Amino acid sequence: MTRLFNDPADFADEATDGFVAANERWVRKVHGGVARATTSPDGTVAVVIGGGSGHYPAFGGLVGPGLAAGAAMGNLFASPSAQQVAGVARAAEHGGGVLLSYGNYAGDVLNFDAAARTLEADGIPVRTVRVTDDVTSAPADDATKRRGIAGDLCVFKVAGAAAEQGRSLDEVTAVAERANDRTQSFGVAFSGCSLPGADEPLFTVPEGRIAIGMGIHGERGIDEADVPTADGLAELLVARLLDELPDGVALDGANGPRVVPILNGLGSVKYEELFVVYRSVQQRLADAGIVIVEPEVGELVTSFDMAGVSLTLFWLDDELEELWAAAADTPAYRKGGAVPQERVDPSTVEADAEAVAIGAASDDSRAVGEQVAAGFAAVRALLDEHADELGRIDAVAGDGDHGIGMQRGAHAAEAAATDAVTSGAGVGSVLRIAADAWSDKAGGTSGAIWGAGLEALGRVLGDDERPSAATVQSAVHAATEAVLAFGATTGDKTMVDALVPFDEVLRTRIDAGASLGEAWTDAVRAAREAADATASLVPKMGRARTHAEQAVGTPDPGAVSFALIVETLAP
Repeated sequence: MTRLFNDPADFADEATDGFVAANERWVRKVHGGVARATTSPDGTVAVVIGGGSGHYPAFGGLVGPGLAAGAAMGNLFASPSAQQVAGVARAAEHGGGVLLSYGNYAGDVLNFDAAARTLEADGIPVRTVRVTDDVTSAPADDATKRRGIAGDLCVFKVAGAAAEQGRSLDEVTAVAERANDRTQSFGVAFSGCSLPGADEPLFTVPEGRIAIGMGIHGERGIDEADVPTADGLAELLVARLLDELPDGVALDGANGPRVVPILNGLGSVKYEELFVVYRSVQQRLADAGIVIVEPEVGELVTSFDMAGVSLTLFWLDDELEELWAAAADTPAYRKGGAVPQERVDPSTVEADAEAVAIGAASDDSRAVGEQVAAGFAAVRALLDEHADELGRIDAVAGDGDHGIGMQRGAHAAEAAATDAVTSGAGVGSVLRIAADAWSDKAGGTSGAIWGAGLEALGRVLGDDERPSAATVQSAVHAATEAVLAFGATTGDKTMVDALVPFDEVLRTRIDAGASLGEAWTDAVRAAREAADATASLVPKMGRARTHAEQAVGTPDPGAVSFALIVETLAP
């Protein structure tokens, strides 16, 4: 279990502060994460990586010359927000464009893609490479849906080395894509990990058994087997990865292919144990006629205290081998003789974005804005009360972060809404300002979705008048459309399953002449019933998709939290 923490909600932020304080030679804190403390030549491509916290040395530990230019670091096991990613990218870029690279998880895709659109609108060229190395998370003919685990290091290292050589954005992107195509990983776990403040791990494994194919966010495995010996584990890992070779790699017994093996400990398996396993891994690869090149054994992508091991095979060509061997100097990963770099002048470091300007608003709209701010306070109290239970539901087939993410988002939204009201904002501005704060601090899929939904509400309600029941209904429908734009539909076992019936019932009742209060009550009932009904569904979106059948019998946490919130906000 995680023993040393203060407030669990502050853990990721405090860990980042401590990491920066301990590694000022390499990194500086910026909005959303860290960037290099050293400069790069003008025109250099900035490789910006990132993901949730809880995986050190990924992601901040890989920032420095020869590797990443910056790392966006979200909350525990939650993707960084679009604002965080954009903030890190702006601090890290040097005029050569930005390559965003990260593990292929739904929340990361939503937020990194949104950041890419923002950066491109500002005139900064952006490319993206999603890491998809985990062979158990999707079949080979659907490899673009696979998630990223310890193979992240291979893609990041090659991209960082190419950028350090002064290659163009398209050239850096192409070599990173090739590295991803030639990287595959497979892992097992002996026990699950525990988030700070949690009494129980995100999943358990029966005594004497291992979970096969687990994820790095506490996702349980897709199968189980008896605990093997070290040699037996090496056989399991190597055999699975040699069963599926990347295009262009062949075991012909003559001029064997070259490979970088990475044996990764996930948190509680110690180095000596890893070395015992690696001894057998290397022998089995050699027996297959494979040439070993600069292997790595250690903790490279972790999951708090998870007792687990993964093996990554990075199949080389001449160019990839040159880039893998190139010098790098970061807090957690060093290779060769990195060239000393000039430090960033602190006076040139960008400050956080200024507060949003408050426009004119009618007295009626300001009055409703005050009611909305009070509503955010009520939602914050609600989520404080239910955070643990929402996390427990999420942990059944996901990563257990839904409760703490929603809690962080609600706290930020309440503070932003209160400040906006104090500044004289109307209801539309209050909602839009709160939306930005919610998505920024919550991160993850839910942060992006709630941010988009609240922004749509505010856009329709505006700042000019007291909204009528019909206007409120139109705003709710606009929020529904904004959420649906992320791709989920009813039946996918997401928040949408509760949101759509809420929207439909609210519209039907208001069109029939019901008051807003009456219509809202009926819509809440529909949302609550729909949320409960998600227990029978198989998830088709997000991290739970990989472990779909394990989620049957448990309602979707996003649908449950939505139903709780709209019930709390009943007019």
